[in-house]
Amino acid sequence: MLSKTAEYALRAITCMGSRFGHPASADVLAGETKVPRRYLHRVLQDLAAAGLVQSRSGPGGGYELAIETDKITILDVINAVAPLERIESCPLGLKSHSTLCPLHAELDSAYAKTESAFAGVTIRDLLESTSPIMPLREAR
Repeated sequence: MLSKTAEYALRAITCMGSRFGHPASADVLAGETKVPRRYLHRVLQDLAAAGLVQSRSGPGGGYELAIETDKITILDVINAVAPLERIESCPLGLKSHSTLCPLHAELDSAYAKTESAFAGVTIRDLLESTSPIMPLREAR
């Protein structure tokens, strides 16, 4: 359901959230998130354009979150790189369908529920989960 770009963005944001206040180079982020560096660079640019990430050059620089983890939702991250596309009109372009048919109405309803669910989960929620599985880390 999510694009590879959205998945990579969520990995990067979660990784930066786990080291909030301590910038990480693109190489470090790529290694920890298992995202190809060239692809990650494009994702980081999109996240920066959305105001979620900032970069600092020079020694001690790198990428870091521009906003605290409790202010960033899964939906914010997805919308920054690959927004979920809602169905607002007939995808077939049928002029006789002034409203969505039952099929597309149900699909759009599912997309709306997905958006709502993603909007209700912050990056901090993920990082503070009681799950024994830590995001982006091998079990010890």
